[in-house]
Amino acid sequence: MPVVQKALEALRVGKPARAADITSEQRPVFTRMQLITAKPMMYVLNVDEASAATGNPHSAEAELHARNRGIPCVVISAAIEAEVAQLPPEDQAEYLSHLGLEETGLARVLRAGYALLDLVTFFTVGPKEARAWTVRRDARAPQAAGVIHTDFEKGFIRAETIAYDDYVALGGEAGARDAGKLRLEGKDYAVKDGDVLHFRFNV
Repeated sequence: MPVVQKALEALRVGKPARAADITSEQRPVFTRMQLITAKPMMYVLNVDEASAATGNPHSAEAELHARNRGIPCVVISAAIEAEVAQLPPEDQAEYLSHLGLEETGLARVLRAGYALLDLVTFFTVGPKEARAWTVRRDARAPQAAGVIHTDFEKGFIRAETIAYDDYVALGGEAGARDAGKLRLEGKDYAVKDGDVLHFRFNV
């Protein structure tokens, strides 16, 4: 009831539930309540093509509104996103550069969303495919293994770990291993954004 009361105090004065003064001890109860206005929020502002790189007066006003409320905000042009989607991958960077953009709006939305939800990506790489997996920031190695399969978490032994930059710069797992950049991490290892992981586990 004390948690419900705090949420009601915010809602009754027209504030979202996320504005309620919830302590860390009360947070699990508050989360289980699944209140819509307690959910993380982000603004995505659609502007014309000419305003994609710098925004316009309307988007600036919306960004100020969002900033004053601690809400992340991303400016995109849906028209440009549609154009980029039609182009072959090798032409996309040049097209974006011509418009004064370094990356697509979709990439910016994804990055902002990951930051808002406190998520990171790790990779598994094999001879047939490479896959990206998502976990909460500071998730431990067994939890990350469990995202792939629950048996991996239950029987976790260790994670062979290579930082993404090392993996790319050294030409893959063999190069990273030869350069001493492959590390063996245990169950307390906090997964870092971009880690390339190979899990060892008992069946």
